[in-house]
Amino acid sequence: MDLASVLGLVLCMVLVVFGIVFDTDAGIVFSNLNSFFDIPSILITFGGSFSCILASYTISGFVSGLKSFTLVLKSSEMNVPEIIQKIIELSNVARKEGLLSLEEAAGDIEDPFLQKGILLVVDGTDPELVRAIMETELVSVEGRHKDKIGFWENLGAMGPAWGMIGTLIGLINMLKSLDDPSSIGPAMAVALVTTLYGSLLANWICAPVASKLKDKNAAEMMVKEIEIEGLLSIQAGENPRVIEEKLKSFLAPGDRGNAGDEEGGEADG
Repeated sequence: MDLASVLGLVLCMVLVVFGIVFDTDAGIVFSNLNSFFDIPSILITFGGSFSCILASYTISGFVSGLKSFTLVLKSSEMNVPEIIQKIIELSNVARKEGLLSLEEAAGDIEDPFLQKGILLVVDGTDPELVRAIMETELVSVEGRHKDKIGFWENLGAMGPAWGMIGTLIGLINMLKSLDDPSSIGPAMAVALVTTLYGSLLANWICAPVASKLKDKNAAEMMVKEIEIEGLLSIQAGENPRVIEEKLKSFLAPGDRGNAGDEEGGEADG
């Protein structure tokens, strides 16, 4: 589980609730929560936002977009130094035993993208064609990721808009009752709470989810680019030490010392 995502989302709600119930004079007043709960406002803001998104997507696209929320809660299983280490191991095997020996090694690899690339190399596919095939799949994967990111960005844009619609509806109803001054305050509070709901939807849920999905997409794209460069370098017969340094260039300087150290001694073997 991605602790940062869970902790961040929970803390946001805790701080909002604390701001609502805390009164400098009376202390904690949980009855204040009643003023911030209004079913018509919920229906207008959340119902309107999700309905507009539904109208913008297919049913399957809408469901897929909602399911992508679970990706935010999962910790990333990609360990870039380990992936570089694996590629260096493969390069040593290919250097000692030839490219055909990689076919057996491919069976022990769980990453379908890397496994596919290895089998293309073993089959003697032209390097330019290997790159084209792998990059086409990379672009396809990134496109699907961007669809999920766009879903949450669009939903985040809908939240404040529908919150304002709810506020306008509340203000119109309030103006109809100006002959009763005692109803103006409560009616105004209900009108404004829809704007609050819209802002919460956009900034508590949608913005963090979209941002985390972008971060995960960037990390996965970097890993796939490392794998492509590593496989093409192996196919070209480059020295494992050269391959190691090439792949380390994808990493931040502070992370480079953790990649490839174990196999580095075999590079010139």
